[in-house]
Amino acid sequence: MQASTHTRGLPRIYGLMAEFDSTAQLVAAAERCRAAGFQYVNAYTPFPVEGLAEVLGFRRSNVPLLTLIGGILGGAGGYFMQYWMAAMDYPLNVGGRPLNSWPMFIPVTFEMTVLGAAIFAVLGMLALNKLPMPHHPVFNAPRFALASNDRFFLCIEARDPKFDRVATEKFLESLNAHDVNEVEN
Repeated sequence: MQASTHTRGLPRIYGLMAEFDSTAQLVAAAERCRAAGFQYVNAYTPFPVEGLAEVLGFRRSNVPLLTLIGGILGGAGGYFMQYWMAAMDYPLNVGGRPLNSWPMFIPVTFEMTVLGAAIFAVLGMLALNKLPMPHHPVFNAPRFALASNDRFFLCIEARDPKFDRVATEKFLESLNAHDVNEVEN
């Protein structure tokens, strides 16, 4: 029987994490990681660092597109729900008005558009961020609690095609990292 968390008796690792003392060191290290060809690199800082997201290769989010789709579906659903009820299911002619009285449908259509957009935005954000995630492997790293105080961390994940345990550790040490640790899964 093969254990899913062990490979050849050693614990499977999430990656290697380097600790830095300043934002300048972190950004420079991230630039060198990207230049070296690493694709799965993440940084952890106690505050936003300008330019770090671009260096790490983050791209625009798909949440606005999901919000637009949710709004369109919500608005169309709200309009056609009212049309079906007023014109097909229970047609009631009041004062000679047409059964498809679109001006009367505007408030509910608007509200359903907002509701659909809000639901898709929240659920899309949660799904794209892989949330809820009550525990992440980087929390296992020694000294990672300092990421919310005054330290800056750079993690190269083991799933990176270029990841080699020994070579990656030497590479991170060459970046003048304060400390390099293995992050267990």
